[in-house]
Amino acid sequence: MKKKQIQDFTTEDNWRMFRIMSEFVDGFEEMSKVIPAVSIFGSAREKPGTKYYKIAEEIAGKLVKKGFSIITGGGGGLMEAGNKGAFEAGGNSIGINIELPHEQKPNPYVTKSMQFRYFFARKVMFVKYATAFIIMPGGFGTMDELFESITLIQTKKINEFPVVLVGTEYWKGLLEWIKTEMIGRGYIDAFDMDLFLSADTADEAVAHVLKYCKANKIEHKREKKIVR
Repeated sequence: MKKKQIQDFTTEDNWRMFRIMSEFVDGFEEMSKVIPAVSIFGSAREKPGTKYYKIAEEIAGKLVKKGFSIITGGGGGLMEAGNKGAFEAGGNSIGINIELPHEQKPNPYVTKSMQFRYFFARKVMFVKYATAFIIMPGGFGTMDELFESITLIQTKKINEFPVVLVGTEYWKGLLEWIKTEMIGRGYIDAFDMDLFLSADTADEAVAHVLKYCKANKIEHKREKKIVR
């Protein structure tokens, strides 16, 4: 590698560190205003009016009425459904967007939008300020959030909180594989299955969150205030 190329590369790394620090500082400052909150994840490809879109929308609305803010990835599909439910219930509807080669535009139901360049900085915001994760059916990004959250809980890097898988018909194949292969081969323990919960309805999902809050004496009832 030529000397000039090496200099350009190291200089770029130095500036990258400042961008990363800036994302964390801005994120911490803004997200501290929206707790208590619940993060909702799911496919960006789900269409309005479908079964899971309606359930995500209902979950968000019910949680807002219990005093929670709603955090999503800010895009379309089930993220939009979560923000829509929160928005229409008069609550904080937070979208944590990510810069992608094919731009993901914030959905119209976000009352507070934040833009991130780095996935890892963005994921810290989802975890740090969430009382629970609601995991709707989704693709690789949804799986990433699911497995990162239960890994952090399993390794005690964060305190345990509810990770709720919504839609047993969607998740049953994955859960069976985890039992057969991961537990069967001794890669995880049987009690690690307790790291997540299952629900088929909005009421069931919300009940898991409220039960956790009650058991841990987490205050979530407060005057709702939309962050703009």
